[in-house]
Order: sequence, then structure tokens, then C-alpha cells
Amino acid sequence: MNPPLLSLAGVHTHIGAYHILHGVDFEVPAGQVTMLLGRNGAGKTTTLRTIMGLWRASEGKVVFDGRRIGGPAAAGDAGEAPRTPEIAQLGIAYVPENMGIFADLTVRENMLLAARQAKRVTELDTTRLEWLFALFPALKKFWLYPAGKLSGGQKQMLAIARAMVEPRRLLLIDEPSKGLAPAIVQNLIAALRELKSTATTVLLVEQNFAMAKALGDTVAVMDDGRVVHRGAMAALAEDEALQHKLLGLSLATHQ
Repeated sequence: MNPPLLSLAGVHTHIGAYHILHGVDFEVPAGQVTMLLGRNGAGKTTTLRTIMGLWRASEGKVVFDGRRIGGPAAAGDAGEAPRTPEIAQLGIAYVPENMGIFADLTVRENMLLAARQAKRVTELDTTRLEWLFALFPALKKFWLYPAGKLSGGQKQMLAIARAMVEPRRLLLIDEPSKGLAPAIVQNLIAALRELKSTATTVLLVEQNFAMAKALGDTVAVMDDGRVVHRGAMAALAEDEALQHKLLGLSLATHQ
């Protein structure tokens, strides 16, 4: 098992009067893809947003590469946990479920905004940009088009490419296949497999279980704001009884 790049221990999150996360515990091994699965409303998106500091953990700890980035200060910790911009500066990128693209800006402008080290297009890493074009050819084709005119699948590809325009240590991706046609999902799986081959660490929330099986190394399953199962994705993919117990369905019916 690779050492964890990210770990959550006893994480509680409140949103207003609502107590959403109830002591979440799991680890994301470095260089691997960890799937975060669970029924709708289990707390998966809240977990990603808590890691990014968009919601503040009221208890517990979020630790990235040995540094506490979430949760109230504990004995021995100095100061408050960093806020979202500081967390992003550590090399963590977040692709939200709604993709978060700027519809009125071109594909090129969206990519440039995501590049912290470039102030103009000519300063973008051309080698990395060509790699992204190979993964997502539509981005090159529609480079000067307003992002709002892209199809749903193309918008999702743009959202992921923005997170990858510069090397990141950790990608948090929330349901990238949601609402996409099966052929587009297969293209997305192929692109994420290529990303996986670069040993990039990924925490991926997904309802498409074929994608989970194809990409996941490890898995954490959530229910009612808690992690109820942790282990190897391959083991869960082979155990239909456990799938029914944890998720209420079988992976075999979602190929």
C-alpha cells in the first residue's frame, strides 16, 4: 500500500443547522485513484468541499502530505487551517459536479485562468497543452469557442483539463460522467486512465460503477455521513453481496 497523500480522521461538517458529516475516516494513497462511493445524499460532495475548505470541518482533521488543512486546531497545531486559495496553492485541484466553467469565456480563456504560472497563452506549457489536446481533442477543435456552446461532454472534458493544465499533486473530481452519453463516458474513462498512468493521485466521486471498476485502486463507501467500508476497489467489484449491502445494487448491472 502506498503511503497516504491525504487522510481524513473523525471529520464532522455542519452546514448551517444541518450536521452532514459524522466522523469521516479514510485515506487516499499517493499515486493511486481512490473511489468515493455511496447513495445520493451520503455526504460525498460535502466531503470533497470540506477537503477544499469550501465547508469548514467542525471536528476532526484533514491532513495533506503531513500538513493539517482542515478541522479545528488540535494540540500541537499552530494557527488555523488554511483556506481554499491556500489549499489550492498546495497542489490540490477540484472539479465540482457542476463543472464550474466560465460559459462566456472561450476554451482558451478558461484554460488560461486555471494556470497559476501563466498570465498569457504564450506562457502556457505547450508540451502539457498538447498532451491535454491528445486526451481531449475537442478542446483543440473548439479552442476559440465560448465554453458555454460546448456539449455537456465537452464541458466536462474542459473542466477536467483545467484542473490538469499544470501538474497537480491531488485531483478531487465530483461525478464526471453524470448525464453523459455512454460513448462519451468511455472516452472519459480512457482519458482518466491516461492520467492514472502518470501516477497522479485522484479522489473520484462517481455513480457510474463501470467507471469506478475501471479506474479505482482503493474505495471508500459512505452512508449517512460516515464511511462504512474501506478497501480495494477490485475486491468490492468482485463481491456482489457486499455491493448490495453497501450500495443497494450490483456493479454487474451498471456496466
